Amino acid sequence: MDLFTLLAFTAAYAVAVLVPGPGVAAVVARALGGGFRAAFPMVLGILAGDLVYLVFAVFGLATIAHYFNAVFEIVRIAGALYLLYIAWTFWNAKPGSEQIGPRAEEHWGRTFLSGFSLTLGNPKTIVFYLALLPTVVPLDRMTPLAFAEITAIVIVVLLIIGCGYAFLAARARELFTSSKAIRRLNKTAGVMMATAAGLVAFRA
Repeated sequence: MDLFTLLAFTAAYAVAVLVPGPGVAAVVARALGGGFRAAFPMVLGILAGDLVYLVFAVFGLATIAHYFNAVFEIVRIAGALYLLYIAWTFWNAKPGSEQIGPRAEEHWGRTFLSGFSLTLGNPKTIVFYLALLPTVVPLDRMTPLAFAEITAIVIVVLLIIGCGYAFLAARARELFTSSKAIRRLNKTAGVMMATAAGLVAFRA
């Protein structure tokens, strides 16, 4: 694929990822509540969801995606409910250095799946891959090399931006040391996570 097309896709995708949405809200909330390590599996889950839609778009599987709409709806609702559970955990966390996030460290697999389900139900992701991507990338001329290039761009850009959001939120979290500040931080993380859940549930 020519350099201009790759640069155009990179720019369009970077803007789409940078614009705050359910994914950004969830990653920031997770990092505020539990630090960078707690948020990283969610970034990976979001990446996995993006790659699923990339495959749908590149291989002309939008129709299959439509037929699996009921499955995606179930995944979307389940993901929103889990995000609400995390929000409730943050909101009720007692202040204390060891309790900034949930009392027990969340299993990375659950955090990964919450990010994955969040992406599958994110209308911004659906619009980008199934509607905007074909206007930037000539899918009818897709080759194995071009697919590898596009995939690499998605992985690199999303990891850089997603981890950037998580890192900044985690650094902000480290500035809070008093019990009162930690309590406010927990509640802020809870509100942000609940907002992300609402955006997913109602396709805002």
